[in-house]
Amino acid sequence: MPPKVKITKEMIEDASFEIIRKEGHENLNARTIAKYLNCSTQPVLYSFKTVDEIRESAYEMADRYHVGYIMPDENDDNPFLTLGLNYVRFGHEEKNLFRFLYQTDKFGGTDIDTLMGNPGLLEILKVVAKEMDCGIEEARKLFLIFFSVAHGLASLLANNSMKYDEEQITEMLKKAFYGMLSSGE
Repeated sequence: MPPKVKITKEMIEDASFEIIRKEGHENLNARTIAKYLNCSTQPVLYSFKTVDEIRESAYEMADRYHVGYIMPDENDDNPFLTLGLNYVRFGHEEKNLFRFLYQTDKFGGTDIDTLMGNPGLLEILKVVAKEMDCGIEEARKLFLIFFSVAHGLASLLANNSMKYDEEQITEMLKKAFYGMLSSGE
């Protein structure tokens, strides 16, 4: 008799990420993970105490994927603009992951300063600081303004069946970017 396939914690994490990516976070539960892995729910709940623990692990995976997705190349002519455009594109192309990351009340009870103080944001702020030739705190202020515009566009695309027009979005982000610079912010 062949040995049973062992369901690992990593397999459960990967399955959870893919379920959220394809079907949305609302469909993540022990049964959907077990079905995805072609096993019973027992190995799923053996590796994690609760589905909330699985969800938290999937959130961390989605966040890492998101950061990799939006980061500009080192040789990019305008990395700040590219960062915004990639963020909006992520909202359009990865609707379920975008909603999971930004529309599940993960940040409930926090304020903007806390959100902008997240250590995970540091790599993005370094790109902004380098591009804008400023310190991290100034980059944080600039990023917040620009992020608000990009997030609004990404949210519209993630939550509606809108046509993605990269040329139009690029123009909108450029206007926000250069408007922000000319206002002295």
